[in-house]
Amino acid sequence: MKIKHIIPAIAVVSLLASCERGLLETIPNDRISSEIFWKTEKDATLASNGLYPALDGVNIFAIEGITDIAHVNQVFQAESNIEKGIYDALNSRPQAEWTAAYRGIRLANDFLTNIDKVQTTNTAFIARLKAEARTLRAYQYIKLVGLFGDVPLVVTNIGIEESRTLKRTPSAQVWDFVSKELTEAANDLPAVQTEKGRVTKGAALALKARAALWAGRYQEAADAAKAVIDAKTYTLYPSYANLFSYAAENNSEVILDKQFIKDNYSNNVFANMGPYSQRTANNTYVPTKALVDAYPMANGKDITDPTSGFDPKDPYKNRDPRLRASIFVLGDDLPDGKKFDPRPTSGTADAIGNTYLATSTGFVMKKYINKEDLATGGNCGINIILLRYAEVLLTYAEAKIELNQIDASVYDAINQVRQRADVKLPVLENNLTQAQAREAVRKERTLELAFEGLRLYDIRRWKIAEKVMSGDVFGMTYVDGTALKTIQISSFTRVFDAKKHYLWPIPQKERELNPELTQNAGW
Repeated sequence: MKIKHIIPAIAVVSLLASCERGLLETIPNDRISSEIFWKTEKDATLASNGLYPALDGVNIFAIEGITDIAHVNQVFQAESNIEKGIYDALNSRPQAEWTAAYRGIRLANDFLTNIDKVQTTNTAFIARLKAEARTLRAYQYIKLVGLFGDVPLVVTNIGIEESRTLKRTPSAQVWDFVSKELTEAANDLPAVQTEKGRVTKGAALALKARAALWAGRYQEAADAAKAVIDAKTYTLYPSYANLFSYAAENNSEVILDKQFIKDNYSNNVFANMGPYSQRTANNTYVPTKALVDAYPMANGKDITDPTSGFDPKDPYKNRDPRLRASIFVLGDDLPDGKKFDPRPTSGTADAIGNTYLATSTGFVMKKYINKEDLATGGNCGINIILLRYAEVLLTYAEAKIELNQIDASVYDAINQVRQRADVKLPVLENNLTQAQAREAVRKERTLELAFEGLRLYDIRRWKIAEKVMSGDVFGMTYVDGTALKTIQISSFTRVFDAKKHYLWPIPQKERELNPELTQNAGW
């Protein structure tokens, strides 16, 4: 069962957060007032439900779309300027992420301020809901620091005047706060929740592992990830190809997701990301050749290895199965039963150049694109996974590698991901150097977690963005007559300035509202 009453809860929390005493302190009759709310356990549950819509949803694809493994398909999108390196503090994407994150923080702060007003003797119930709120608030701070660096740390309700004097908190202090919050929250959270979609102990610890990895606190990351592994609550779902389908919702691998309900609280992932030929779909962000070429052959060898068996005229044959599970490539079955053919000369709706809405690279994301949504692409009920067990395994492995503690547990963690039942890549050799192991785990993250909203944070913390995010953008290679042709995005060059692009600018609107907010270097 998914979290109930999501829409009423949004209204409840939003109204309560802005409700003020009116003339003569009368109780307003056009909204739910704090005078009559925060009384019962039902009130507490409804208010708690209202925190969950602040989690990331389809916006993760926009964040992924400005990395090396994807491309912003329409040049008029705000993210296209980020990809080209010509954006500034007025760009709408940084503003949208900042606004959404701080809205989630404000809702959590309001909840934590009022929850103790509820009249109940069930202290464990209240403690659990507080822990959920603290975890959801920490989630937002992890994202904010990853995108902007130092950000204001706000942990209580504040008024308009106080918000105009907030200063940026050093990121190290925010990481400290996140670590403490998630550690304490985990103690009050159950391993499994009755209602699917609610935060669990594993979610708090897995987020702690993610945060510590991003902060470069490798021992803490390894320890938190190991705690999730040792709890044995989660397992890898056997089918990577079906992992993002309706049939696999709430499976054993999912640690945290954003729950959606068709016709009630839906998303538009099919319309936003699906192949153009599929009715309402329009390929907003598309995979690149860099990602497709990164998938090895089924024998584990890179396609650049002359002994791999790779055939450039049949490039998708005998590849890592995650390639075709993640990306529509030439010849794949579409949701409507037709074949995907994006070649410029194919004459299909998906042909490159047919329309600016069709894929410009010849590739389209397949994750979350389900035939159940074919008729109503803007009304999808598929849950968006925000954290899963495979990430925890790779976080553990990466942290141990950075500590140069490369033992059997590291190989086991990576090989579990590679050896998923429908992937079955060869296991890694167990004698890798630290540099080789680092390269292996980074590649595994790239392929396993493609289009799941993590790549931007990865290439920033690995300090490789100026290398992978500069130059031309390429798409599919196809046979034209007897010749091989590779798609190149015309009049488009990526630029990544290492002096400033490792952090987004603090949005100009926020600095106009609050002059105390300093700007990141270079902006």
